[in-house]
Order: sequence, then C-alpha cells, then structure tokens
Amino acid sequence: MLNKGITMADLPVHTIVFEILTRVPAKDVGRSKSVCKQWYALLSTQDFVRMHCSRSLVSSNQRVLLIDDLTCSVHPIIFQSNDYGPSSIVTFPFHHHNNDVSILSHLNGLLCVCLNHTYKLLLWNPTTTAFKHLSTPDSHGFYINNLDAIGLYVDADDDYKVLHITRRSGVLGVYVYSREVDSWRNIPFITRQEYLSPHFNWSAGTFCGGTLYFTVCECWVGGTNVLNCFDVNSEQFKEISFPPVPSTGMVQGVLVNVKNELHMFASTGMFEMTIDLWTLQGDYWIKVLSCPPIPPISLSLWCDITHYVTNGNWFVMTKLGKLFTIEMDVKPFECFYPVTWFRGFKGAVFVETIVSPSI
Repeated sequence: MLNKGITMADLPVHTIVFEILTRVPAKDVGRSKSVCKQWYALLSTQDFVRMHCSRSLVSSNQRVLLIDDLTCSVHPIIFQSNDYGPSSIVTFPFHHHNNDVSILSHLNGLLCVCLNHTYKLLLWNPTTTAFKHLSTPDSHGFYINNLDAIGLYVDADDDYKVLHITRRSGVLGVYVYSREVDSWRNIPFITRQEYLSPHFNWSAGTFCGGTLYFTVCECWVGGTNVLNCFDVNSEQFKEISFPPVPSTGMVQGVLVNVKNELHMFASTGMFEMTIDLWTLQGDYWIKVLSCPPIPPISLSLWCDITHYVTNGNWFVMTKLGKLFTIEMDVKPFECFYPVTWFRGFKGAVFVETIVSPSI
C-alpha cells in the first residue's frame, strides 16, 4: 500500500516493474509492455521473467488446457466447487492437422507438444502464444509415441532444456535441447538392454529437486518397475527401485512434484485396486497414506491428466473432464480413480507465465 500523498508516479520505475508488475497476471504483463520503451525493455529481461515466474507458481494461476477433435480450450479452476470457470478458445499458432496435437510434458507455463502427423516437437506457451520448433534437418526433435520419452527441466544456469529419450531398433539415444544455444546434443547413457524393448513403458519426466524422474514399467503382471533418474546438472543417470508394493497384479506409478518433493501414486491389483501415496526421501520411499481397495474402473474413466495440489487438497481429472478431490485431512479415497502414466493426449494442467520458448 502506498503511503498517504505518494502516487504511482512518485515511485521509481525499477520498483514498479520488479515489486508490482512481477505480481500481476501474465497477460497483464504483455499489455504493460506497450506503456513505453523503457517498460518493454525491463519486462523483457530474464531477471524479470524469472521473478515473475516464481511468483506465478500458485494455485490461482493454474489452468486446464483441453484438446478435442474440434477445439482447444483453456479453463480456470474453481477449487471450492471442483468446477471450471468460463473457458476461452485457444487457436494453435502453429500448423496442425485436425487438432492432432499431443502434449508430452509441461514446466513453468511451457508445454512440449508433438504434431502427430509429422512427429515434430515444439515448445509452446499457450498464454503468450509464442512457440518454437525443435525438429532439425538432421533428424533431431522427432517423437514416436510408445517408444520415446520427454522431460522438461531448468538447469543451474537457468537454461530451459528438453531431454528426449529415443528407442530405435534396439538402440537407445539420449538427446538434450538447450533453449540458450538453440541446438541438440547427445548424452551417453548405458542402461539395461531389456529396457529398450517396447514391452517397457517409459513415462514423461517429472522434474523435482534438480532431477528428472522417469518410471520404466514392464507391461504385464509381475513385471519389472523402476525409476530412472537424470541429474540435470551432472547429466548422469542412476536407477532406483519402486516403492515396496505387491507385484501380484498390474502396478502403475504416477509421479508428481509437490513443494519440490517427489511423490508417487502407486496403484496395484487387478480385480481390486489399491492406491498408496509415497514420497521419496533420498533413495528410499516413505508411505504417506493408503486407501482401501476399490473395484476395477473402466479404462474409459482412467486419467490422462493426473494430479495437482492446492491448500492441502489433491485434484484428479478423468478423460471425461470431471474433477475429483482427495482432501488430505479426511482422505475420502472413494472419489479417487486409478490413473495411467501422464501422457496428456487430451490436455494438460499448466500455470500461466511469460516464460518464452526461445531466447
């Protein structure tokens, strides 16, 4: 609050920009750039973008983007009623074919998407509409569903990067795209030969505490389930085990970052599903809570968009677009459904920011 007698005109420009405008919604920042050349320059600096992003990562800025055959829409979330506010239609700023767009990963308002008709990867900010093609003439940046895995992260130098893991004819490749230098490079990675098989499903990467985590799960009862962990600064991989869950049925693990701590919803079973929430401490899993067994759920109700959390409550969305809540205090698990790995083919939960897909 301004002191009596002091107006906005009396404040230094630096104070207005870094103490006030870093707290306004992302779309208002875009409008503020047109005030004058000085504001445009200051609002375009990486220091401003970094500070605005850090202050935007709150539940009120979360949005749900949904893609169907005809439209792409963005919905605000009304957490009090588990419903959506008025939606707005989004026009893809890039060429596509009948909305045939898959969202593979998201971080700080950026979405990594695949154009399914060309297999090309893009970075896209749906709030600012800016996008960047990642595919190159030398065959980098092309994604094949069910064989590849994608993860978005930020390294210690504040460079946004894309990790692309490929499996081609029994050969595993790991490539990193850097926003800063606008190019791809190869990273050596030796893993178990069996993980190269299409019988193993690699999840999208979940970025947490300087590490990208990928679940690697064998697609049958009693199969192998592990986490491959990529340290984004040393660029080294290591493998850790799943939580100690029964392996007598199908096992699925869905990762989520909550306040920079890695959590996993682990669902097990076939005729009855059991769901436990675990958190990773070092290389070991600690069980947070459990739910009673629930009957099998039709595949049509499984979730493409998984979890987001606010004020202690978890929210889960099914493919039908319905929201369910897990209140962490009373734990009403009867309203929670088992989930698939996050692939996001129907949409994504993201935060509105001004982070750019290019420098």
